[in-house]
Amino acid sequence: MNEEVRITAWVRGRVQRVGFRWFTRARALEIGALSGFALNLDDGRVQVVAEGPRVACQQLLDWLHGDDTPGRVDGVTEIWDTPRGGYGGFAIR
Repeated sequence: MNEEVRITAWVRGRVQRVGFRWFTRARALEIGALSGFALNLDDGRVQVVAEGPRVACQQLLDWLHGDDTPGRVDGVTEIWDTPRGGYGGFAIR
């Protein structure tokens, strides 16, 4: 089953000023079929919102949890939801 979903993830660690948002966007575009954004938060975390097929969202989430990200990821908190739409691609905010 590959229904459309929305994932919101908050990534903590040393994830700002290391190109994390850029690499997240590049990974989302590489996976394909994803729309959303990556955003630096004032508390040092990066918020990632992605919508698309469940398998594609899971691939992005697996990458966020993995060792191939820039900087250092200490943890990821995620929420799965239904898509809301309104994204024209995957952006850096």
